[in-house]
Amino acid sequence: MADGDDPLLLRDATRDDLAEVVRLILADSLSGRWEDGLDEAGPVRAFEAIEADPNNRLIVAERADAILGTMQLTFIPQLTLRGGLVMQIENVRVDSSLRSAGIGRQMIEWAIEEARTRGCALAQLMSNNERARAHAFYERLGFNQSHSGFKYSL
Repeated sequence: MADGDDPLLLRDATRDDLAEVVRLILADSLSGRWEDGLDEAGPVRAFEAIEADPNNRLIVAERADAILGTMQLTFIPQLTLRGGLVMQIENVRVDSSLRSAGIGRQMIEWAIEEARTRGCALAQLMSNNERARAHAFYERLGFNQSHSGFKYSL
């Protein structure tokens, strides 16, 4: 896919990146269950909302003009944590042919640095219970599995 010797660039996604971002998300078997019946207009609407919101960023990881990964960062003001910000990391995806090559680690480390730059008190993420390898990965990066999450489908 992309030359491993080129540096990994992390940047805000553009509208032109959207098809590749959606491909990465849909390539994930668990995401496929949630995205049944996805139409093209939905991701465009979501991208436009993310792009317009200063508390949201859609990030791509790129090397040699190829998008290798993506994640969404949301900055949430809190009444707790002394009124601090929490950065929520969502939809972390790395191209399946490139997993275990350090791309995910670079993405998460970059995100944590972005959280520090914005003055966040905490960085958090959720990971599906079926993702044991992802859980081990996040723990190696210093995340603690401190809470249980719940979802209510609407």
